[in-house]
Amino acid sequence: MSLYPPYPPFFGFAGVASAMVLSTVGTLFGTAKAGIGIAGLGTFKPELIMKSLIPIVMSGIITVYGLIVSVLISSALTPTFYPLVAGFIHLAAGLACGFTGLTAGYTISVVGDSCMCAYVYESKVFASIVLILIFAEVLGLYELIMALIMNSKVMGLEVC
Repeated sequence: MSLYPPYPPFFGFAGVASAMVLSTVGTLFGTAKAGIGIAGLGTFKPELIMKSLIPIVMSGIITVYGLIVSVLISSALTPTFYPLVAGFIHLAAGLACGFTGLTAGYTISVVGDSCMCAYVYESKVFASIVLILIFAEVLGLYELIMALIMNSKVMGLEVC
């Protein structure tokens, strides 16, 4: 068996696709559900709409994390000297990034929807909403850090 079979780039590109697609789905879900909460808020107090767009912006950042990871993985892909273990590590990094982005997007969607409904009735909860959203966004930051650590392990592989 060869150290460089022809199929490891498939696993690397699967990691690229996983990072992009799953983190984008998390962003889409977060934007859609938080947008429903903001639309409900706008019918009662339209002056609070601009202030309540924070979940939408924070949800969009998750896609940027997935994009960064996918660019890092795809820049390490080479068609000739790309070992099988590098393909598996890149697949794991992409899946970890994607599923964590999906989870962060879901968390932002739940917080954005329910907290915007509470914000209509009590404006004192705004600081708490922002704090909860920051904790949800940290999940996305962990995805980026985790994928960077995995990608750095690929860069340090020794070629036989």
